[in-house]
Amino acid sequence: MNSAGKRVVVAMSGGVDSSVAAVLMVEQGYDVIGVTMKTYDYEDVGGNDNRDSSCCSIDGINMARSVAGKFGFPHYVFDFSERFRKEVIDEFVGEYIAGRTPNPCVICNRKIKWEYLLEKADGLGADFICTGHYAGVRFDRDLGRYVLSRGKDAGKDQSYALYGLTQASLSRTIFPLTEISKPEVRELALKYGVASAMKPESYEICFVADNNYGRFLRDSVPGLGDEIDGGSILFDGKEIGKHRGYAFYTIGQRKGLGVSNEKPLYVKKIDVAHNIVEVDVEEKLYFRTLMAERLNMVKYPRVPQGKKFRAKIRYKDGGADCIVRQTSEDSMEVEFTSPRRAITPGQSVVIYENDDVVAGGIISKILD
Repeated sequence: MNSAGKRVVVAMSGGVDSSVAAVLMVEQGYDVIGVTMKTYDYEDVGGNDNRDSSCCSIDGINMARSVAGKFGFPHYVFDFSERFRKEVIDEFVGEYIAGRTPNPCVICNRKIKWEYLLEKADGLGADFICTGHYAGVRFDRDLGRYVLSRGKDAGKDQSYALYGLTQASLSRTIFPLTEISKPEVRELALKYGVASAMKPESYEICFVADNNYGRFLRDSVPGLGDEIDGGSILFDGKEIGKHRGYAFYTIGQRKGLGVSNEKPLYVKKIDVAHNIVEVDVEEKLYFRTLMAERLNMVKYPRVPQGKKFRAKIRYKDGGADCIVRQTSEDSMEVEFTSPRRAITPGQSVVIYENDDVVAGGIISKILD
């Protein structure tokens, strides 16, 4: 890509990945503008007394600004907190109340880090946006589509959480870390004198910094615990205990059930209508087929029929072979060749063809 005269907005959290991405854009000759997105207020989300989350902190903003100052490009902070509350946090809470386990990063990436940031990029006269994600994007002339793919560093690949990006968003995206591993990024950061070179990574959801979803839900919905506390925990159709509120459980959970059995028990199903949490033994958590909705097609306009793909049902999933049947413009059935453990409604299923993302959607139900 010829970078001469091209302006790029780089999303900068202050972490090492986005900082190195920004420096690489400078080195490649782009007209760089750094942007840090403020997505929430600490007073609104709680759980982070030290205010040291990986994003939205003063420390993160200052680290991003220091990189911009050192390499001579402007840096701005945009307040997206109102939109983030509506698009990400409210949906996160609503999904748990509906008995599902959401992945807010998927929504945040599509709506906040891309669609809303592109609006700001337009206002700044930018041609592209750039992030420090470990993923790839290319234009396939034969298909006439932009294709999202895995990054080189398999352990850090983030394509799963990016499947929701539209063709319009992908067409204006640059991922400079596509062919770089995490250790190599840290080496580059040390070479460039980036302050966050050895900054530890954060794995929790940014707005739940203490990783306590129960606390966050109770704070977000006053009285929630009282409304749903005390429902039945069922094992093999019989009540063996009372739960503290179905919204505070997730499929596959073992710890914190408060019940005992000869063999370990895990959450198998959440029945919102009857305020029931069903538990079962490990071997009963395996299923082959799921339905997914809210599809986003990436590599193809429709899922090719009769092909075998691989699919991931959670971020750290290694993936498994499957057959995909697209049942409508917005839904698909995914049948795995072997049963998968703890398929979880609310999580995303992402379909791959080799390293390319074919499509993805939100798991709506388990069929068998």
